Formats: sequence, structure tokens, C-alpha cells
Amino acid sequence: QVQLVESGGGLVQPGGSLRLSCVLSGGDFDLYGMAWHRQSPGKQRELVARIGMNGTTSYADSVKGRGSISRDNAKNTVYLQMNSLKPEDTAVYYCKGSFLDTLRHYWGQGTQVTVSS
Repeated sequence: QVQLVESGGGLVQPGGSLRLSCVLSGGDFDLYGMAWHRQSPGKQRELVARIGMNGTTSYADSVKGRGSISRDNAKNTVYLQMNSLKPEDTAVYYCKGSFLDTLRHYWGQGTQVTVSS
């Protein structure tokens, strides 16, 4: 069974940086498109960044220029580097794995990111 486990969240000051990690187990990581989503209280879950099986990336307008998604297939891990963090980036960040980029989807349990002084 495919499982996703996120880590790296926490409290960071405005303008700071952090890197989230997500490890996929129970499946062939090479065959999964990976993405980061986030959800703030009272808001719908939204896509932050996506990286396909072939390494193609895309970003939400809200994080373009501040976020960078990458993957290490040898470590079954996807990363999200976020810089110049803003209070509005506060959310639970979820990792999603999609088999062959568009088929069955799997979610992690989420990691809290709080941007506050």
C-alpha cells in the first residue's frame, strides 16, 4: 500500500525559509507524479506546486518565484523549498502522489506550516 509521509513543517518568521520533504513508500516512486497542496482554515485545499514523472514542474501564482519543487528518485522523496515566507502561507501542507501522473492519487497526513513573528 502506498504511503506518503511529510516532514519539515514548523513555525517560521515572515521572510524566512523552510524545506518540506515527503517520502513515498509501497510503490515505485519513478511512476508517480508528485505535488504539494495546502489548506488554511476555512479555505479549500489548493495546489502549490507539481512535478511530473519526467521532472516537469508547475507552480501556483501565489508561490511563483518563492517556491521550488524537486524530486530525488533515489530517495523516493519530493521536496518543497519555500522562501520569503508570508503569513498567508500559513497552512497545512499535504503531499500527493499520482500514479502515472493522472491516475490513482494518494495523500499524506499533512504538516503544519505557520508563518508568524
